[in-house]
Amino acid sequence: MFAVYAARIDRDQPLSGLELGERPAPQARAGWSVVNVRAASLNHHDLWSLRGVGLAEDKLPMILGCDAAGVDEDGNEVVLHSVIGQSGHGVGPKEPRSILTERYQGTFADQVAVPTWNILPKPKELSFEEAACLPTAWLTAYRMLFTNAGVRPGDSVLVQGAGGGVATAAIVLGKAAGLRVFATSRDEAKRKRALELGAVEAVESGARLPQRVDAVIETVGAATWSHSVKSLKPGGTLVISGATSGDRPSHAELTRIFFLELKVVGSTMGTKDELEDLLSFCAATGVRPVIDEVLPMDRAREGFERMASGELFGKVVLTNSGS
Repeated sequence: MFAVYAARIDRDQPLSGLELGERPAPQARAGWSVVNVRAASLNHHDLWSLRGVGLAEDKLPMILGCDAAGVDEDGNEVVLHSVIGQSGHGVGPKEPRSILTERYQGTFADQVAVPTWNILPKPKELSFEEAACLPTAWLTAYRMLFTNAGVRPGDSVLVQGAGGGVATAAIVLGKAAGLRVFATSRDEAKRKRALELGAVEAVESGARLPQRVDAVIETVGAATWSHSVKSLKPGGTLVISGATSGDRPSHAELTRIFFLELKVVGSTMGTKDELEDLLSFCAATGVRPVIDEVLPMDRAREGFERMASGELFGKVVLTNSGS
C-alpha cells in the first residue's frame, strides 16, 4: 500500500528522512482492527519523529501520522484515538502508553491498524477531513482548557502563538465555551485571523495585555515563557503541552511563580472519553476545525514543508483517493 514514512532520522534536516512509497499493509490480529484511511492530519509530532524524538532507529521504517478518520472493516465511519496502551486494550496491561508512530505504524497510508478499543464513531455532522484534525491538536487544546486549566465561561485565557494547530483550536474552543480569549503572534495576518476566530484581542508576541488572565495556553516554549508567566493573575494557571521554540527559557520566572502562587501544569494529548466529548461538542455547536490546506497523500512532502516553515494557520490534512 502507499504510505508516507520515516526512512531515516536526521535531527538537523528532518525532511531528508521523509519518503513516500510502498509499505506492507497492516495485518489483522486479535483485539485490533484495520481502518481504511480517508483523511489524516499533520502534527508537529510528525516532524519531531523525523528528528528521532520518541522514535528509535530500530523502529524504522515507520509510517508517520497520528490522526485519522476513515471506514472500519464493517463499513462504519470512524475516528481514531491515537494514544495506544492507555487502557491495556490490544497491547497488554503492562505496556506503557505511546502515541501512534512511536511503537506502531501510523495513519499516513491507505490503511492503519489500531486496537479496536481506540476506534470511535465519526459524527455524521463532521467530514472526514474535519474529524481527522481532532485526535491530537484539538484534543490537546480541549484537555488543556477544560481539564487542566479548569476555566469556566467568563474566564480569560491567553493563547500563545496563534496559527499553530493547538493554539488555533484553543481560540475556537475557548470562544465557543464563553471564554474571553487573547492571542499572540509575530505575524499581523495571523493576529487578524485570530480575531476573526473569536479572540477579543490579538497582540504581538511579548506585548502587554490589557488585563491579566486566569490561564495561559502555552505551546511555544522558551520564546514566550516569561511573557506567559507575567500575563497571569495571582493564582492563575499556565498549561504547557509543547515547546516548539525550545525548552530552556532564559528566565524561568521562579520568583513570580511562587510569590503569586501560580500553577504550572503539563498536558499531553487527552483521553478517549475527552475525544468523545470533543466530537460531541463539535457536532452539537457547529464548531469546526480550522483547516489550512487539504492535499492528496502523494503530495505529503508539500504539507510537511508548509508545517516546518510555520507559514500555516490551522491544520494540513492529507486525503486518500478513496475519500
